[in-house]
Amino acid sequence: MAPVAPRPKTLRCWALTRPTEFMRWIILSDTHGFVDPFIAQLAQNADGVIHAGDIGGVDVLSSIKPKNGQLVAVSGNNDFAQSWRYPDTLGFSDLQESAVVNLPGGDVAVEHGHRIWDTRHYHRRLREKHPNVRAIVYGHTHVRCKDVSRNPWVINPGAAGRERTKGGASCIVLEASERAWRVSEYQNGVISDSGREVA
Repeated sequence: MAPVAPRPKTLRCWALTRPTEFMRWIILSDTHGFVDPFIAQLAQNADGVIHAGDIGGVDVLSSIKPKNGQLVAVSGNNDFAQSWRYPDTLGFSDLQESAVVNLPGGDVAVEHGHRIWDTRHYHRRLREKHPNVRAIVYGHTHVRCKDVSRNPWVINPGAAGRERTKGGASCIVLEASERAWRVSEYQNGVISDSGREVA
């Protein structure tokens, strides 16, 4: 019998007074030791930040921690103690392979995605693995996408560093309220041509 992976802890990340209030979360991945400055700036002023792995060092975590919000990060296939400077500081040992973040209007499952071997069917496999959330965030491919055609949404913010950015560092901004979620894709500091989705 195969070992069962531990269930990720659900993190409640909001306490809003009105159902129409939006929380602004920055979603990024695949920094590999460097965060583009425009993404670090977005993160500083966010209500929360999700990093979907291949972080690359404690300096990255420090640079994306919101001033007054929460940082949720998971490990990627390149996140191991030997590859990080100062791995004993700033929570390296606390990184999990997955997390569930409770936001207004639903939960977000977060994983790096490197354990999904069937890359032609990433989104189907992720939806089968996390059927009861509103959105799934993954990284690994360095290809930014937002599949909001059905629930759960599947979101990959692309690469937020310098490596294999496919046209420039990118991230996704998720604005969540109890009534609606809005997703915007950013690349090179501006909203990308693919624009915004609302549901």
